[in-house]
Amino acid sequence: MKLLSAGIFIGLMFPVGVASAQTLNVCHGYDCYYRTKVTLTAKDEQRIRTLLQRAGRSAADERKALRMAVAIFEERSNIVIGVRDEPKMQFGKSRIKGQMDCVDESTNTDNFLRYLHARGWMKYHTPTRRTSRGSFIDGRYPHWTAVMKDKQGRSWAIDSWYEAGGGQPDIMPLAEWKQRGYGGKR
Repeated sequence: MKLLSAGIFIGLMFPVGVASAQTLNVCHGYDCYYRTKVTLTAKDEQRIRTLLQRAGRSAADERKALRMAVAIFEERSNIVIGVRDEPKMQFGKSRIKGQMDCVDESTNTDNFLRYLHARGWMKYHTPTRRTSRGSFIDGRYPHWTAVMKDKQGRSWAIDSWYEAGGGQPDIMPLAEWKQRGYGGKR
């Protein structure tokens, strides 16, 4: 019975999909067609931890540090996969190893944020569910992003789709992000 209780406790503390180790699954090939295990090096982890520790003054500082941390994670992913992702989605490139659409990008960023949060390195934000905008009917192509909330309850989009792999993502209020995206524009 104690073993079952411990298993339930561990399951509640570390639900499936939450990254808590230094190895994360990285989606690519569009719609997570491929999944590659990417392990952050000790140097990567130290750089990321230092960035976030230095950003301990405010939520705005933490968001700036998170832009750089996501870029470090994506650089490591590029090295492991062996392909540098092009910015935006390239039509006709689905099922090509290393290329990422917004589903891949948002899933990877979400997993990375959950990894950082599980490590206790995020002080001002908590990862929440990914979300999308656009529906063709409104003149926009559907587009996904990772999301986090600050301590005041304000939601923030973290969108790395517009930059090549290793570029710094856009981080902006989710309400502002939801209004963007007409004609492929940011």
